Amino acid sequence: MARPGGSAVRARAGPHSQLPQAGCRRLSGWFELGRLGRPYGVRGWLHAQSFVEPPERLLDFPAWRLTDSGGEALERRLIEGRRHGGGLVVRLEGVATPEEAMSLGGRAIEVRREELPPAGPREHYLADLVGLEVRNQAGARLGRVDHFVDTPANAVMVVKGEREYWVPAVPRHLLAVERSEGRIVVDWPEDF
Repeated sequence: MARPGGSAVRARAGPHSQLPQAGCRRLSGWFELGRLGRPYGVRGWLHAQSFVEPPERLLDFPAWRLTDSGGEALERRLIEGRRHGGGLVVRLEGVATPEEAMSLGGRAIEVRREELPPAGPREHYLADLVGLEVRNQAGARLGRVDHFVDTPANAVMVVKGEREYWVPAVPRHLLAVERSEGRIVVDWPEDF
């Protein structure tokens, strides 16, 4: 897996992809990089799930937008955070009690697009690929990238057209990403 420059923000899907992996949502200039969990301790800390590699890289972004499932968003600054068990625990500005922390549980952690490092050569943020047209080597139009699903092996590109295709987001199948042309060329049969 390519992680040029040792950058922690690369998705595990190889040289054509970067964060975000799970959910892969890009909402008006914001990228979802994680999710808040249950409260931790009595001082307002929360568990956090990071969608970036390594997980601590999420702590490099101090300005977070926290969005609930209904789309309600509020902005909070990250005061501090650290690794804990298999995830992270974080302390946010304005959150001092377990009750306040509980009210934020389950919210998506989003950061502004301009805060993310630039993609390297032959690398792309997965969310930047959403909406691009997908064609196979023979030129057949398969549809458009709808979203990505993270699996233990790699990310999978979900392409929706007349049918739905699940194409592994790995170099073997992603032959070319032509963002300026608005398309991706894949090694994937139309009838698969």
